[in-house]
Amino acid sequence: MSGAASTSAGWIGWLTTDTPRSRLQARAVSLYQGWRILSGNPLAMIGLVLIATLLLMVAFAPLFATHDPNAQNLSTRLLPPGAGHWLGTDELGRDVWSRLVYGSRVTLYVVALVALTAPVLGLVIGTVAGTLGGWTDRVLMRVTDIFLAFPRLVLALAFVAALGPGIENAVLAIALTAWPPYARVARAETLTVRRSDYIAAARLQGAGTLRIITGHIMPMCLSSVIVRITLDMAGIILTAAGLGFLGLGAQPPLAEWGAMISSGRQYLLTHWWVATIPGIAILLVSLAFNLLGDALRDILDPRSGQQ
Repeated sequence: MSGAASTSAGWIGWLTTDTPRSRLQARAVSLYQGWRILSGNPLAMIGLVLIATLLLMVAFAPLFATHDPNAQNLSTRLLPPGAGHWLGTDELGRDVWSRLVYGSRVTLYVVALVALTAPVLGLVIGTVAGTLGGWTDRVLMRVTDIFLAFPRLVLALAFVAALGPGIENAVLAIALTAWPPYARVARAETLTVRRSDYIAAARLQGAGTLRIITGHIMPMCLSSVIVRITLDMAGIILTAAGLGFLGLGAQPPLAEWGAMISSGRQYLLTHWWVATIPGIAILLVSLAFNLLGDALRDILDPRSGQQ
C-alpha cells in the first residue's frame, strides 16, 4: 500500500510541478490543471455528464431503446407515460422514448459535421484576412458581414429551400451560416499576434505566409475557436431542430427531435408528452453545451488568469 501511495504521490507531483522538464510534461501539467478547474465547477460537471449521457445513447441506441423507433401500432397511439412505454407513444403508436434515443444520433450527427466544417472555414478565412490585410481583409470581412446581417435560421431556410429538404442539405446549410463568428474571432486573434516577435523571427528564418498562417497563427487561435464551438452548439442544435420542425431537416420516418415536436404540437394540450419530451431533450442538451462552454472559456482563455 505504501508503494502505491508513493507512486500516486509521485504522479501528482509530476503533474503539479512548476518546472516541467519536457514538452510532454508541460502539456500533461496543463491538461491536469484544466481538469482540476473543470472538476471544481459543479455546473460544468453537470454539462459534462449530460453530454456523456448523450454520447452513450448515440453509441448504444439499440440497447437503450425499448422498442423499434419506427414501428407503428395504432391500437396503442397516444398512450401516456407508463410501464409499457416509459415516455408514452405518439399519434402513430410509436414509442417516444425509443424515438428520443435514436433521435440523439441525428442531433449528434448534425453537431459533429457542423463542428468539423464551419469552424475550419471560419478559421481559414479569419486568419488569412488578419494576416494579409489590405483589400483581402476588406473583401473577406465584407462577405462575413453580409452573412452576419441575416438571422442564422432564416439564412439556413433559404439554403435548404434552394438545396432541397434532407439531413445532408440541412447540415450543409447550417455550416454555411455558422462560419462567420469563427472568422471574426480568428481575425481578432490574428491581429493581436501577427506583429509579435516570434512571427518576425519566423519571417527572418525564411518562412512563407502560408507556413506562418498554418504553423504559427492558427494554433494561437485554436483555443478561442474551441470555446466558440462549445458555446455555439446550442444554436446549432436549435437551428437543426427548427429545420426539422418545418419539415426541411431529417425526413420521415427518421426520428429527429424537431420533427417530433412538429408532429406532436397539435396534441400539446391533450397529450402533452408527444411534443414536450423532445423539447425537454433539446433544452437539456443545449444547456449542457452552454455550461461546458462557459467552463472551457475559463480554462482555455489565456487572459483568464486561472492557469
